[in-house]
Amino acid sequence: MQILFLHGWHSTPGGIKPSYLKDHGHEIINPALDDDDFESAVTTARAAFDKHQPKIVVGSSRGGAVAMNINSGDARLVLLCPAWKNWGTVKTVKAGTVILHSRNDEVIPLPTLKSW
Repeated sequence: MQILFLHGWHSTPGGIKPSYLKDHGHEIINPALDDDDFESAVTTARAAFDKHQPKIVVGSSRGGAVAMNINSGDARLVLLCPAWKNWGTVKTVKAGTVILHSRNDEVIPLPTLKSW
């Protein structure tokens, strides 16, 4: 399955998470996202999505915020500790989005239920 993987802030393409998915048979699209310019990161992600039309978009931390800010059409979103409070303007997710987050995350704290 083709997956667009959007990495976190100060992370790089080819990290542990996308490599794990690749090692388990998935085709990974893993563009380098600009760490300093959020809109540039969104533009890069949107271009990769438009070009490949993957069925799944995975966003990790800041990449989760990027994923929330692109028009992903019918693709499923999987957000890993999304940093949506830190970046972007979108504060809601579309139906069917899967969010994985740990109460022990020291970088991006788990929001209270009222925040979701």
